[in-house]
Amino acid sequence: MTGHHGWGYGQDDGPSEWYKSYPIAQGNRQSPIDIVSAKAVYDPSLKPLNISYESCTSLNISNNGHSVMVEFEDTDDKTAISGGPFENPFRLKQFHFHWGTKHSQGSEHTIDGKPFPSELHLVHWNARKYATFGEAAAAPDGLAVVGVFLEVRITKIACLHDEKHHTVKCLRTNFNPKCLLPLSLDYWTYPGSLTTPPLNESVTWIVLKEPIRISEKQLEKFRTLLFTSEEDQRIQMVNNFRPPQPLRGRVVRASFKA
Repeated sequence: MTGHHGWGYGQDDGPSEWYKSYPIAQGNRQSPIDIVSAKAVYDPSLKPLNISYESCTSLNISNNGHSVMVEFEDTDDKTAISGGPFENPFRLKQFHFHWGTKHSQGSEHTIDGKPFPSELHLVHWNARKYATFGEAAAAPDGLAVVGVFLEVRITKIACLHDEKHHTVKCLRTNFNPKCLLPLSLDYWTYPGSLTTPPLNESVTWIVLKEPIRISEKQLEKFRTLLFTSEEDQRIQMVNNFRPPQPLRGRVVRASFKA
């Protein structure tokens, strides 16, 4: 399946080919990476992550051919993250998932070489410093993405118990992404990039150490939900993840003592 802009995850248009259209693919701060926990540096100056998603209004859920994306109204700082390594609050713009065909792969980041079945990305932008999301996405300190691993076990995502269509509706209207976060907000952080073209090196990554757990059955349901658009057209989208990129001298900092 070919991506909309001439890129995708297939043999001919997949991650190993992206550099041809997007030379930054071979840059010095590309994402994702393998996080080697023993090499992460504990930084006591890192503040706890503060996530306030109470009043968020999701605008729509869409299948953009590469992932399933839920977009939010981002007109104020009410739905934002702050603290952590940041001076300013960063506003939530959208979240999306990466996943694989089998449980043994699917996440973009890996921990000590180990992938997870899926990874959630909550994308935020620096609205204090930049006028638009587009402007922020082109700046080295413009974006903050929170990465959350999904692990197959007992669920915390109550939302996904519901019937398929109800789930979509619940995501659409009054869905609080806070239910997608683990209890512990311990994190690793490093300077990186978008993991899909245009691969801008504009992202401060916050990768949460604790995964959220979903059951086997729910992961299957979840996959079905993701592959099914409004009109019940089946779109087989699998293995939509980019493999880890070279660290090139970057330091991964940890908010917690190992």
